[in-house]
Amino acid sequence: MTINPTIPVLTAAESAAWDARARAAAGIPSRVLMESAGRGAAGVIAREFPNALDRGVLVVAGPGNNGGDGWVVARALRAAGVRVWGTDLPRERSPDCEANRTLALAEGVEWVESGERWPPAGVIVDALLGTGASDAPRGPLAEVARIVAAHGAPVAAIDGPTGLDLSTGIAHGPIRAALTVTFGGLRRGHLRAREWVGRVVVVEIGFPPAEPSWPHFVTDAWARSVLPGFTPAMHKGNRGRVLIVGGAVGMAGAAMHAARTAFACGAGLVKLALPETSLNAAQSNLPDALTVTTALGPGLEPDLAEALDWADAIVLGPGLGRGEQRSAFAHQVVARANAPIVLDADALHVPGLAAVGDAARVLTPHPGEFAAQFPGLAELARDDPFAAPSAALATLSAVSPVRRSAVLLKGVPTVIAGDATVRVVGTGNPALATGGSGDLLAGTIAAFLARGLAPVDAAALGAHVLGRAADLIVERRGVRATRPDDVAAAYPDVWEMLARPVAPTPPVLLTLDPPAIS
Repeated sequence: MTINPTIPVLTAAESAAWDARARAAAGIPSRVLMESAGRGAAGVIAREFPNALDRGVLVVAGPGNNGGDGWVVARALRAAGVRVWGTDLPRERSPDCEANRTLALAEGVEWVESGERWPPAGVIVDALLGTGASDAPRGPLAEVARIVAAHGAPVAAIDGPTGLDLSTGIAHGPIRAALTVTFGGLRRGHLRAREWVGRVVVVEIGFPPAEPSWPHFVTDAWARSVLPGFTPAMHKGNRGRVLIVGGAVGMAGAAMHAARTAFACGAGLVKLALPETSLNAAQSNLPDALTVTTALGPGLEPDLAEALDWADAIVLGPGLGRGEQRSAFAHQVVARANAPIVLDADALHVPGLAAVGDAARVLTPHPGEFAAQFPGLAELARDDPFAAPSAALATLSAVSPVRRSAVLLKGVPTVIAGDATVRVVGTGNPALATGGSGDLLAGTIAAFLARGLAPVDAAALGAHVLGRAADLIVERRGVRATRPDDVAAAYPDVWEMLARPVAPTPPVLLTLDPPAIS
């Protein structure tokens, strides 16, 4: 039995505090942490660039502890028989950096002056700056960074490429990494600047347990552990009943997208509440779904009210439409709901809807929808998507009796807050940047809510599964040709993948590939 590793997502300040706690509270000497980091990074670099190592490795080190990590990388690769060159800036070094530099040069790492012509190495290790760097490189450091960027060899960055603010994701350049090796957890910038960091590998080096309040990254192992299973005696009534309300004239496809993924996630019964003009399209394209007719306002028809009571989870919004009548209708649906409800798409443009009623709920806004529902937090959502969902929940709790809620802010990455927990999802690619992808997500989350998952877990699992499906399908179809129906059709591949547990590979905790873009 394996226990899912916790991968925190950190700011630079949190990373520094974790490092200090490891030294002060856990009693781990900084040289031990540096040795573990450098040796772990060296192993990852050797695995990622086995052929390029024949041409040697150039380590470009800064004067701080990030540079010290780089000198340990140099020693470890040199001990394994790789030709290694090292260079740095003529500055005062931290004690640990100085000690490991001295060891590396004594053990056969070849010194190269920073102003000399650099050797044609197969890999460059960027160990110039650590997690705390935030500004654009200046002076001699900027010149060295430009030489690294222009060298032509793939760059393996320690913590992150020089010029990337690992708290905000602001990339000043000039270095783009093919590989980033970081320690203990991810940094926010790794997830907000995916095009700059390449493949990200998280290595365990002995840090104490992460703070529970820090955001946690969603992994396949976590998804596998919370995915609802089945029992031999199950029937359609206890596999989850999902009701989807929307599908106005010309927008029936939105509701059907949600229904397809609810079925694909194992829901036993899915019912569509649609206007009469949309029913033929639904029944001909999705005959497995039940239907109920609604005019989508001004009031709740008896059959719709009965369906709301019948459901184990409700989706409101895909293809709902907008206007005063639809807003009044949405308020009545949410006020009547007893089952957990997903508020998506047009429902998120109804002012104040998130605070209506007392049913558990998941909100799934993109930044524009977030601003419509929480206008006072629009700037925060743009500047700090890691904080915005929690702030939205705090706003809700001040005006609403709802206690079990989650807010999912779509983006790169997607951030979910709920139950004093923040989860971060990094799966997916630009194939999801199409109309209909949000409808797929809403149906996915509803299927998991209908099986009893807490809102924050249903939302995080739903976003992870949708992203995984998109990642799998673009391997065959590419980003450009992938449509929402293709992503929904890849859900069985996700279940097959999650059914195959992957053996742990210590000290590596996580490997995060860059998203496909072609």
